[in-house]
Amino acid sequence: MTASATAPVACQSTSTSPLRQRGQHEVFCGLTSVIWLHRKIQDAFFLIVGSRTCAHLMQSAAGVMIFAEPRFGTAIIEERDLAGVADMHDELDREVERLLARRPDIKMLVLVGSCPSEVIKFDLARAAERLNTVYAPRRRVLSYSGSGIETTFTQGEDNFLAALVGRLPASAPDAKPSLLVVGSLADVVEDQFDRIFAALGIEDVAFLPSRRSEDLPAVGPNTVFLLAQPFLNEAATVLKKRGARQITAPFPLGEEGTTAWLKVAADAFDIEAARFDAITAPGRDRARKAIAHYRERLKGHRVFLFPDSQMEPSLARFLHREAGAEIIEVGTPYLHRQHTAPEFDLLPNSITVSEGQDVDRQIDRCKAADPDLIVCGMGLANPFEAEGRATKWSIEFVFSPIQGYEQAGDLAELFARPLTRRAALAVEA
Repeated sequence: MTASATAPVACQSTSTSPLRQRGQHEVFCGLTSVIWLHRKIQDAFFLIVGSRTCAHLMQSAAGVMIFAEPRFGTAIIEERDLAGVADMHDELDREVERLLARRPDIKMLVLVGSCPSEVIKFDLARAAERLNTVYAPRRRVLSYSGSGIETTFTQGEDNFLAALVGRLPASAPDAKPSLLVVGSLADVVEDQFDRIFAALGIEDVAFLPSRRSEDLPAVGPNTVFLLAQPFLNEAATVLKKRGARQITAPFPLGEEGTTAWLKVAADAFDIEAARFDAITAPGRDRARKAIAHYRERLKGHRVFLFPDSQMEPSLARFLHREAGAEIIEVGTPYLHRQHTAPEFDLLPNSITVSEGQDVDRQIDRCKAADPDLIVCGMGLANPFEAEGRATKWSIEFVFSPIQGYEQAGDLAELFARPLTRRAALAVEA
């Protein structure tokens, strides 16, 4: 990485006219989505087809699991494979057979590509189709790309869900309307939302991905789907092709976002406003009280968000509207306007919005703005911390249960913690 000779950019870019950057970028590899997906789907195994570098990345990102055998691994591609000395199809078949014989609990095998087919000289999608004919219907085999060349951090989950949607059964033409919540949520969060939907009277609700691969919901023209994560553009596109109808709202972060997200679902199923208010009132009150505990630590503080997880617009909305923070810049790897428009409708036009990244220029802008808190990837956080700046890792917002009323205080605490730590260090100094 070289230092930029360009002066810091003073820009007035907004969501309607964002600053588009196509330079060097710093984001996590899409393979890391395996870490939370393998925990969500309890009978699936994610087999990464890649190099030793990919294996080391996953080992470092996931940590050492001592008490339980993880449901992901790496089929390492050697030089002899790339040179054509060995038949990769035969080798993959052998590894898959060995894996499934040792792990009879696996009902879904997911082959994850670490590089494009042109790089590894192997068509993983075709291999998955071939293996599926061998092991179906007892086991399902599918594939997606988590390549760091083709994907950023959270696009791995998007590609997986898009592949999974293609395997969902079709709903009957006369099926009653159903709600499909799309995007990985912690089990505790999913249970909370499920109870709220049931109390509202929305009976046919499914979550994708489901906890077990055999519990795949049917989808069709009578399906209404609601994204739980803002980065699921490919999955949403495939669902629309299957005839499902998307409803949009701010994402369920904080009291305001959660209420708006639940309300759009309630409206789609003609739930009376009085009933909605009565059901959600206790949760809204708990969320407001939990956030208030951290609001004084966050109010008025200036925040700069680097592009990483695609959750940045939702996080900025929460920080500004519910925590009273001032947002300097909202960066996101991709700006999916349809999904994020409700978020930007709640943010002031004065906030700078950047899509993509030219990391040196963005660092220059960040330093010139001198924010109180920087939300960024781990690779940028350590150098910023060394300069005495408070940072928060973007990855924590993907791994942590932060959606819903009961987690609103936890979300606020994630932002408040580095400011509290920085203040404590300043006092000790």
